[in-house]
Amino acid sequence: MALQISATNPEHPALLLELPWDVPLEEWPEEYLVPLPRGISRHVVRYSRAGDEVIAVKELAARPAQREYDMLRDLDRLGIPSVDPLAVVTGRTAPDGAPLESVLVTRHLGGSMPYRSMFETTMRPATMHRLMDALAVLLVRLHLAGFAWGDCSLSNTLFRRDAGAYAAYLVDAETGDLHPQLSVGQREYDLDLARVNISGELLDLEASGALHPSVDPIEFGMEICARYRGLWDELTRTSVYPAGKYQHIERRIRRLNELGFDVAEMQIEHASNGDTVSFVPKVVDAGHHQRQLLRLTGLDTEENQARRLLNDLESWMATQDDYAPGDPLGARPEVLAHRWVREVFRPTVRAVPPELRGAVDPAEIYHQLLEHRWYMSERAQHDIGIETAVEDYIRNILPKARKTLQPTAD
Repeated sequence: MALQISATNPEHPALLLELPWDVPLEEWPEEYLVPLPRGISRHVVRYSRAGDEVIAVKELAARPAQREYDMLRDLDRLGIPSVDPLAVVTGRTAPDGAPLESVLVTRHLGGSMPYRSMFETTMRPATMHRLMDALAVLLVRLHLAGFAWGDCSLSNTLFRRDAGAYAAYLVDAETGDLHPQLSVGQREYDLDLARVNISGELLDLEASGALHPSVDPIEFGMEICARYRGLWDELTRTSVYPAGKYQHIERRIRRLNELGFDVAEMQIEHASNGDTVSFVPKVVDAGHHQRQLLRLTGLDTEENQARRLLNDLESWMATQDDYAPGDPLGARPEVLAHRWVREVFRPTVRAVPPELRGAVDPAEIYHQLLEHRWYMSERAQHDIGIETAVEDYIRNILPKARKTLQPTAD
């Protein structure tokens, strides 16, 4: 059987032809290899180069290789964070004519490391929890798309930091199955496999002395299940909101924040009987909100202020007719953000008399107004609107606090 390279991009076969396919992957010469960390695997896996790209090459039988290639392409179409499939190479033979296993070729995710490699280094427990939160987000996104992984582990997941965000990526889809929708039993089975695999690898690292002494492998595996369930319940709970929906949206965002997640994207769908809302979560690094708010609006604030203002900005954008994430015809986030500054932020801050603001900066004033609006709306059980909140704040709050009101340091 002649060597065959099946790829979607016509450039890849020509680049891949330069690699020694007549040699078992385990015996590839060093000149073809790229020394990158990798997790444990039931298959032989090596990193190499194809032109300017670093690729991962996994040796396995032809049918599983083709199946995983197709599955990764499906996940890519669904927008699931996973490695990019490049090609399947079949018909490999050694110089003596002996058949060799086929290989699956994927693109190496730049700047990423296997989760297992991350845990082999000395990390603070807080960082480890953010890593596991990112893995919980990945599992939820996979299950929402109808994908049952069947082999989630520290070795089968890549971690990458991107502009302050923590993100987990699927590496191995060999055991996965894609369905129109997963049952509760399918999700729980997949989650239980993840718990066992993660705790097992952490126990292995503990035995080798590589794990932080404060981390309990069993409790850590159970913790990811708890984080997953809390996030799943909050994201999948269907809500139909009345016309005055601002307060309800903010309540949902606050609950996600309390769970330790931030809102990466929000979508409001209009229905005849109300509005439904959906969120895409993410896990972020310290200072992320400051950088994002500065990039979008030019406002330079403290981190907690920035987080609160970004939540308000995201809620406001979701109510705009030209807000369409991912749609090239929709308004760009930067355009909407500057409109929010011009039409919402500045007029609201200017409504507070300068003599009552004292030395408090505009971002803190706006933050306090949003908090006051929230509490008033909760008491009234409906959104009271920013104008009413400003009037009440000026009349009842600022005069009492004028002598003690100082800028807040987060």
